[in-house]
Amino acid sequence: MPTIYVTGHRNPDTDSIASAIGYAELKRRLDPTSDYVAVRLGECNAQTHWVLERSEAPEPEFLPHVMLRACDVMQTGFPITRQDEPIRDAGLAMARADLELAPIVDDDGVLVGVVSERALARRYIRETRQTSTLEEAPTYVRAVVEVLQGELVCGEDRQLAGRVWVHSMDVTSPSGISPGDVVVIGNRENAQRLAIELGAALVVASNGARPTDAVVELAAKHDTAVIVSPLDTYVSARMITLAAPCSAFMEDPLTVTTDYLVADVSEQIKEIHYGAAVAVDSQGQPVGLVTRSDLVAPARRRVVLVDHAEQAQSAPGIEQAEIVEILDHHHIGSIETRVPVTATFDPVGSTATLVVERFRQNGMEPSRPSAIALLGAVLSDTVILNSPTTTDRDHGVVEYLERALALDAREFGREMFEATADVSEVSAEEIVSRDAKRYELRNGQTICIAQIEVVGKGLLERKDELLEAMRHERENRELALYALMVTDVLSKGTELLVAGDTAAVSRAFGVEADDSVIELPGVMSRKKEVAPKLLAVL
Repeated sequence: MPTIYVTGHRNPDTDSIASAIGYAELKRRLDPTSDYVAVRLGECNAQTHWVLERSEAPEPEFLPHVMLRACDVMQTGFPITRQDEPIRDAGLAMARADLELAPIVDDDGVLVGVVSERALARRYIRETRQTSTLEEAPTYVRAVVEVLQGELVCGEDRQLAGRVWVHSMDVTSPSGISPGDVVVIGNRENAQRLAIELGAALVVASNGARPTDAVVELAAKHDTAVIVSPLDTYVSARMITLAAPCSAFMEDPLTVTTDYLVADVSEQIKEIHYGAAVAVDSQGQPVGLVTRSDLVAPARRRVVLVDHAEQAQSAPGIEQAEIVEILDHHHIGSIETRVPVTATFDPVGSTATLVVERFRQNGMEPSRPSAIALLGAVLSDTVILNSPTTTDRDHGVVEYLERALALDAREFGREMFEATADVSEVSAEEIVSRDAKRYELRNGQTICIAQIEVVGKGLLERKDELLEAMRHERENRELALYALMVTDVLSKGTELLVAGDTAAVSRAFGVEADDSVIELPGVMSRKKEVAPKLLAVL
């Protein structure tokens, strides 16, 4: 089944993670033809970890980007040939698979090279101008028996490295046969004897003509192997050189890992003569082929966005992905789609509210782990239904989940905030970046607004440390302004720390700043009360 990733924003909060988990579950039920996978774009914060542990919902896997990887485009069905197998086997496998190369592996299945059609063609075109030989490709007798589908009637398996002759001349004529050569002869006993006496390492009797007992005895005496081939003389001779091992024709392979970016290897694939890269696993075993044809209009990775619609907040490479759907409770952001998609921007307190509503609209209930996680998300984003962004629909969803889960939602919310509000041991760098969202200004500049929810005023004792971390982040990310909302869930107010144009922020709220700190009593919502004012004034 095709994979569709369901993801919240970078620096994920509880709403972002829970909504991805819940919506992926719902979409899997509604669309069983696709595999909807909840993922995260960053580390979960302490509150989200608490909610996941309480709900027993699994933490989504980390998705570093949505750019095309080798595993997204590679062919997984392809022939593999061992290095000691006849080159004919590799050639036939390539022809059946309509490929220009075959990966070659050792006895442990580890990739050691590739055989290409061009290498074979060059070898055998070159051979038409001179006597065929196994000098460059020593070949075992058993391999010759295999490709001829013949019978070894005399001699032991050993390596052959001489020239390959077809003896059709009168035995009195001069012969170029030397010790160690391979000679193909019809049912001419005198010619067979001559080849053996001249030191041939192998005599092949063509057309199924079995040598006489006297010839076999002579061959045994001279340590010459004898094979009976059912094929005619010409075909038998051609097949012998095709018994050479693949190791003699190998080239160094162009290899990638399954997570290798297609953009980083496409030019190499286009330039290399066999036009492919071999994808290998951690043991070096081939698991896929990326060919030139696989690079022509490859299917993009598919993504459902929840709790955000800003490109800067989304997965790296989102502009290369196919966005299937957007479900959000914020403003319409900078995300662009190539085709029309279902996009919901609904002004409720939490994206989790929208997810629960969709479960109910489809006559379904979320699993208990998802339901608890979604409840935590609604209570987190609405600050236990106290945020000005809270709507009657949020209240309705919380009441529904209370009944379904048989628990006291407000008590659950208080326990959640109290358990995760202590950040005294958390570094300033993590505090200012943990739940940070970037916003694009009309002039092309970018600002960042972070928020942390606390109980009491203790965190403000670290004001200088926090401001220094914010200034560092602002400089490194080339931001016009960096703001941190320190929101007290009990007193229901915010202290806004500002790194940047503090005067402009003061004008936006009509409140004087005190050493880069602006007191905003009653303000709790970044989305509704802080971001709009900053975007308007900047």
